[in-house]
This record gives sequence, structure tokens and C-alpha cells, in this order.
Amino acid sequence: MDKQELGAFLRSRRERLRPQDVGLPAGPRRRTPGLRREEVAVLAHISTEYYVRLEQGRAPRPSGEVLAGIAAALRLTDAEAEHLHVVAGTAPIRSGRHRRDVRPSILALLRRLPQTAAIVISATFEVLAWNELAAALMEDFAEASPEERNLARKAFLGPAEPPYGISDAAEFRLTVVTELRATLARYPADPAVRELVDELRAGSADFARLWDRHDVQATPVLTKTFRHPAVGDVTVDCDSLAQPERDQHLVLYTAPPGSRGAEALAFLEVVGSAGVTP
Repeated sequence: MDKQELGAFLRSRRERLRPQDVGLPAGPRRRTPGLRREEVAVLAHISTEYYVRLEQGRAPRPSGEVLAGIAAALRLTDAEAEHLHVVAGTAPIRSGRHRRDVRPSILALLRRLPQTAAIVISATFEVLAWNELAAALMEDFAEASPEERNLARKAFLGPAEPPYGISDAAEFRLTVVTELRATLARYPADPAVRELVDELRAGSADFARLWDRHDVQATPVLTKTFRHPAVGDVTVDCDSLAQPERDQHLVLYTAPPGSRGAEALAFLEVVGSAGVTP
């Protein structure tokens, strides 16, 4: 149970709600945003004193039934409710470190995918594996160190321009923050996860600002545009396939047949990363 994270998360979710959001009268002018603690306690069917202690990080581990009541009172999404159970210690937590070894069948699949740029990313956004088209579209990952292949570092600690000229830079940064928060909750004993979060918080004011919002769910991006130095803008569909047993994602970039994006991918597939020059 991470008492401090639990308290901070509950406060952040409470402060975003208005009385009318949960069917309560607005009443007199309020000094602070959001619901009052006693209002959340009433909606969750628990005592105000116990809820206050939860937010202050002084309460013992709540039961699953109590957490369900709080999740309903705070109108949490499925992802937020799952995070609530993780930080409260009532959900399974992965021991040890997050995995960086990619399943051999996935590596073989990367090589067989036609006109599809594909990468495998870890729970901390390190690019673990890629195919030739992904290298041609994004960068030659083989020439980069594991630290340089980390997309979270690229998004927040890299040059001012978005990595690979992506069109959804703001959305991607939010996704990085929300996913890393969930990763830290799942791997509290993994020093690599904590060190990455600390590095990003210290090196990026934008990351620190987003981190302090305690969001755990971002809007999925279905299309993405890369700005390539040789072929210009390449708009692709973006699909992320989870591999729960290794806590990794297979990310696929494709384009509809006949589209300019498909033509660009076909060209890059022929010339490869070594043959592309601006």
C-alpha cells in the first residue's frame, strides 16, 4: 500500500468534481475546488474521519468494498479504479523488475509484417525491438543506446521539436506520464522505473506538471503523422497491442491502401534506413 500516492490520487480526483456532477446542490460559495471530504464520505458510505485519514496517508489498508464505494463516489473510470486498487495494495503487484526480453515469436512477426512499421516498447517506453521499416520511418535504433531509445526521454528531455516530428506530441507526452504512473505502481521495487520518473521530473517542468495531476488515463491516438526528412509528412494508423505477460506493447504503423502514407511506407520499405537521405 502506497499511502502517500493513495492520498494524493484521492485528492486529485475529488478536486476535479463539482457537487452537481454527483447530484448534490452547489450550496454556498466554496473556498476550495471540488467536493468536500465529507461529501465523498457520504457518497461512499464510509465515515468522514476514515476518508480524511485516507487522504492524509494515515489510514490502514481499505477493503475492496470500501474502495469500490470510493471509486463510485468519485466517478472513477475503469483505469482510474484499477489504479486505485493498485496503490491501495488490494490488487496484484508485480515483483522485481519490468521485463525487457521480447518473445521470439514477436521478433519473427516483426520481420514478416508487410508495409508495416512495427516496434516493441517496454513498460518504461524503451524501444526493445523494431523492423527495418520502423528504422526507416523513425530512426536507426541499432545505432542508439538503450537510454537513447527511450521514447519518454525523447518526449521530455530531447530537443524542443517533437520526436520524429510527430503530430500528436502533446497527446503522446500525456500518455507517457499516465503510463509511467501506472508502471511505477505495478513495479514499486524496480529502481529503473523510479530513477526514470525522478530523472524526468527533475529535467522537465512539463513532465512534473503533468505528473502532479495524478492522471492515469489518456485518450488513445488512432492516427499519427510523422514528419520524415526525405518523404515529408507520413500519416499512418496507429495500433498498440498489449502483451500482458511481459508488460510490453507491440505498436503497428500502417496506412490505407492507395493513400499517400501507404506510398511513403512502400518507398521507405524499398530503400530502408540506410538509403534515405533528405
